[in-house]
Amino acid sequence: MSEQKLNRYTRIIEAIFLQYYREGMEEVTFSRIDIETAAEQLGINLPKNIGDILYSFRYRAALPSSIVSTAQPGRQWIIRATGRATYAFALVKQITIEPNLSLVETKILDATPGVVKRYALSDEQSLLAKLRYNRLIDVFTGLTCYSLQNHLRTTVLGVGQVETDELYIGLDRRGVHYMVPVQAKGAKDQVGQIQIEQDLALCRERFPELLCIPMVAKFIRTDLIALFAFENTEDGIAITSERHYHLVDAGNLSSEELLTYQTRPL
Repeated sequence: MSEQKLNRYTRIIEAIFLQYYREGMEEVTFSRIDIETAAEQLGINLPKNIGDILYSFRYRAALPSSIVSTAQPGRQWIIRATGRATYAFALVKQITIEPNLSLVETKILDATPGVVKRYALSDEQSLLAKLRYNRLIDVFTGLTCYSLQNHLRTTVLGVGQVETDELYIGLDRRGVHYMVPVQAKGAKDQVGQIQIEQDLALCRERFPELLCIPMVAKFIRTDLIALFAFENTEDGIAITSERHYHLVDAGNLSSEELLTYQTRPL
């Protein structure tokens, strides 16, 4: 996003928040009309896609410091969709979804076809392909997983529109079925906990009989992938596990390393 566009979006979202926020509030509701009103008052031309303003701050950009500074230590503001054209700034427990670079790596023999690696068009598409061809969702979860659908865009009651990069169906040795929604991110992309909340809401509404394991996959490098699993706790979204998988050629995985893996905890 250009600096000029981000500055325009920042002024609009800041004006909306400050109009309604009062000290001590943990939720600040607003609607799509407020975006149009704020832009008019500020003399800012709105983009053709008004939703891009909210999308930017929900998934790509940090909220303005004037909003961030009102949160107590250990908490942060996120923007939730609450229905059709209605939204809320919500104060939640702060969670940072970034790879822990001190975590041990696990080498996996890279099964991605060379032709796929050559013509992958974007970080996200390349990452999703590597997850599938190397069965990394299976390895990480310990389940047998099948890709059900990618780039799902749908609506959830009380949430509005949600987007999930890929849905997997998982099966364990007891025959229990799981739904595994996966969000894929490039090395420079931010991961927002609002996406995890939406994936959980999607599972509750569309697949209530399945156990849900929301996940995030993120490139550290093009050959090193971090995988995270989450659950919803009384204090909000929490990370339950994180693993890093290094995709290598056969000559880069030694017998000594394989023996080391045998002593690692599951």
